[in-house]
Amino acid sequence: MNANTTSAQPPLLQVAHITVRFGGLTAIDDVSFDVHAGELLGLIGPNGAGKTTMLRSITGVVRAQQGSVRLQGEALDGLAIERRIRRGLALSQQLVKPLRHLSLLENVALAAGSAKTASPLGSLLHRSEHDEQARALELLRSVGIAERADQLPGTQPLGVLKRLEMARALALAPRVLLLDEPLAGLNSKEAHALAETIAGINRGGVTIVLIEHNLGEVMRICRRLVVLDNGRKIGDGEPRAVMNDPAVRAAYLGNDSVAASAADAQNQETAHA
Repeated sequence: MNANTTSAQPPLLQVAHITVRFGGLTAIDDVSFDVHAGELLGLIGPNGAGKTTMLRSITGVVRAQQGSVRLQGEALDGLAIERRIRRGLALSQQLVKPLRHLSLLENVALAAGSAKTASPLGSLLHRSEHDEQARALELLRSVGIAERADQLPGTQPLGVLKRLEMARALALAPRVLLLDEPLAGLNSKEAHALAETIAGINRGGVTIVLIEHNLGEVMRICRRLVVLDNGRKIGDGEPRAVMNDPAVRAAYLGNDSVAASAADAQNQETAHA
């Protein structure tokens, strides 16, 4: 949590008793957590823990059978995806699907225009306007790819496309940015650099919920973790304490080394800070 964020403030995002079932399978089982303005919250857990389903239930892609989601005190339950986005949610997905015939700048400008109108035609018209172009360039600069603004997505490596996806989500001016495994598929150098970018966006005032399997980077940039396992919440708190919890260690396939190495990395980071 940022230094200027206090637990006394009401939560920006409230997830309360969410349960999601697919047929006879319970993917999310009575999960609750709050996110305060300014937080960079890591939502972690082993494969199949329910992390992506949790994010999709928040955005309305997946319908929860029980529970509620509130954003700045307003209930989002029953709202369609686009209405939740207009209330202030944005999801940057693991699979990047930009519009291939548009430049990076045009992709982001289109998203910036869509934030101003519910009409798809209106968003297309907006993307030619100067303010959307300027905003798009500013966002490309914030994610470190402004020099590629006029290039097409099809010519870009995965690391650039991940940053483009993030810029498009930021163009919606979200109150809460949900990131689904942004570091997946990147080498260690690329992952470290993108994690730094995410931390910088958070320092700029954007509240972030981050799903990520790269525990080293999660431990480095997040100040709070929520841990899911088999659809249930088993941990919530400061990263080092959470990763030292026996239940969290056991969740990672019963292998202490995964959680322990992450906790050790955090200890070393703290020692050198």
